[in-house]
Amino acid sequence: MQAPQAPAIPQHIVVVDDDAGVRTLLSRILRECGYDVTGAADGGELETALAERQVDLVLLDIMLPGASGLDLCRMIRARSGVPIIMISARGQESDRVTGLDLGADDYIAKPFGRPEVLARVRAVLRRAADTHVPLDIPAPERFDFAGWSYHGRRRELIAPSGAEVDLTAAEHELLLALLRYPQRMIGRERLLELARSRIATPTDRSIDVLISRLRRKLGDGRKTRPLIRTIRGVGYMFAADVSVA
Repeated sequence: MQAPQAPAIPQHIVVVDDDAGVRTLLSRILRECGYDVTGAADGGELETALAERQVDLVLLDIMLPGASGLDLCRMIRARSGVPIIMISARGQESDRVTGLDLGADDYIAKPFGRPEVLARVRAVLRRAADTHVPLDIPAPERFDFAGWSYHGRRRELIAPSGAEVDLTAAEHELLLALLRYPQRMIGRERLLELARSRIATPTDRSIDVLISRLRRKLGDGRKTRPLIRTIRGVGYMFAADVSVA
């Protein structure tokens, strides 16, 4: 007789809003759909929730007492890639834009409806799950993209002109990771884990610098349809079509 499977651990969401009514409403909507929810009225309670256990998503109101939601978004992004959905009044468009620029993944405008809240929460959690791609399986021998070729075993990057482009060891590792999973987001933390042994002082900023260098060597300065796309607040995606051999 097959043993019963252990129940899935519900995803943990922190709802940060100083309005107890809004906090209770959002918490009830999320709990009714199977999420584990912690409510927080301000930055201090958010800090406690983040320190006590793993958090899969933060719903963060912009207007808070003390540190604002924008301040807290900046604080979270400085040390974590946890997804963030900002909550704002409809008239606060500039604040919503600022929140996205600071690394928030989406926003919900007040007043909100249950279907919109759940749709945005599911979409952000789904995108976050897609960043955890496995990178320890064998890679194809050769990748072709946009006229370029990359030979994994020989560690050679060949330009459309036929010239070989020199890459550092860390640049090789990052390019290989991106090429293996085109059109999929890979988080900064996962890329950092991959290249850690190749970087003297590994930080999230190290990955950003390496990506910038890769773009330059690939001639990828285009503003529309870049080869390597930045997924704000999450990581990067190799956006070009890739064929393998």
